[in-house]
Amino acid sequence: MAIPGHIDPVPVPRPEVASDDARMDLLGLSRDAIRAALLDAGLDERQAKLRAKQLWHQIYNRGATDFDAMSDIAKPQRAWLAERFKVGRPNTVVQQVSTDGTRKWLLKTDDGHDFEMVFIPDADRGTLCVSSQVGCTLNCRFCHTGTMRLVRNLTPGEIVGQVMLARDALGEWPSQPEGRMLSNIVMMGMGEPLYNFDNVRDALKIVMDGDGLGLSRRRITLSTSGVVPMMEKAGAEIGVNLAVSLHAVTKEVRDEIVPLNRKYGIEELLQACADYPGANNARRITFEYVMLKDKNDSDEDARELVRLIKKYKLPAKVNLIPFNPWPGAPYECSSDERVQRFSDIVFEGGISAPIRRPRGRDIMAACGQLKSAAEKKSRAELDKLAEEKLAALG
Repeated sequence: MAIPGHIDPVPVPRPEVASDDARMDLLGLSRDAIRAALLDAGLDERQAKLRAKQLWHQIYNRGATDFDAMSDIAKPQRAWLAERFKVGRPNTVVQQVSTDGTRKWLLKTDDGHDFEMVFIPDADRGTLCVSSQVGCTLNCRFCHTGTMRLVRNLTPGEIVGQVMLARDALGEWPSQPEGRMLSNIVMMGMGEPLYNFDNVRDALKIVMDGDGLGLSRRRITLSTSGVVPMMEKAGAEIGVNLAVSLHAVTKEVRDEIVPLNRKYGIEELLQACADYPGANNARRITFEYVMLKDKNDSDEDARELVRLIKKYKLPAKVNLIPFNPWPGAPYECSSDERVQRFSDIVFEGGISAPIRRPRGRDIMAACGQLKSAAEKKSRAELDKLAEEKLAALG
């Protein structure tokens, strides 16, 4: 079976925006790629190896963007580097801060496309929600981002750049293993990470490198809507925690709200979860479950959720997410009483089911709300877009 994701599954016209800066951006490059770039620029093998090590440390451990600030490199060499290379950051269009402290950045790529990232502070940790695509491959009905067409995949540099930019804003350079506000990363922003697998993998390897950003794989969670053929590969090649956007326990309902279910059904998805490398009671799979009034929130739904998790013997927990409204949304949030009742039933079944407290709603930064420009679409338009995306996925 052909696996989509290495090319854009839903190609759309995209404007050509020429950059005035012809220098090569080192952000997002591995050590070997930096060394190769230096070799191509004229350094000999010994010099390229040494400079690559120094640049890696300066870029990813110290957060340097200016070659003049790289004091361990000789001044003449710094000037030579500055003529040929740069160390970029995503371009910030707008930064918003919620009343609860959540921060949202609207960012722009060098070719003129918008995407978003969100930082959520808590008393004992801080979580950065990172985007993997401009727009989204999928069309989950409850998700604001899902109403967008996919524009393109983000590059490793654009993905790592989100982490770097957040570190800049929090003043967390040089990298320290403990005591930093940005302690966790979730690949739950715009896009489906497993349809941009190579770039997400390469970016997260940089994030997890002990000599650079140094964030433990235990502190990183990758969320998927259920791209079954890529899940085992993600476990083997990335090895971070897995979250699955489940949101329904019957084919009929999940086909509607997560159209990818028509390609990879619930049973197939749960088997892929059972086979996910490294999943155990210490590293449980998280099932994300958005609570939609009169759609997926009944007592029967809760009991079926427990049954399915036990059937596949999954080391799992369930995050119950009150639906976050957005303009033109076709659903309503379940009542607080209904959400609590659902949670109680799952807990009684022996499975942890905490209710996630919505964060950043006032700045449209909460789960399912990310979208760089508000567009109201009719149900017919959403149906048409879903069919187009599914057709493109094969």
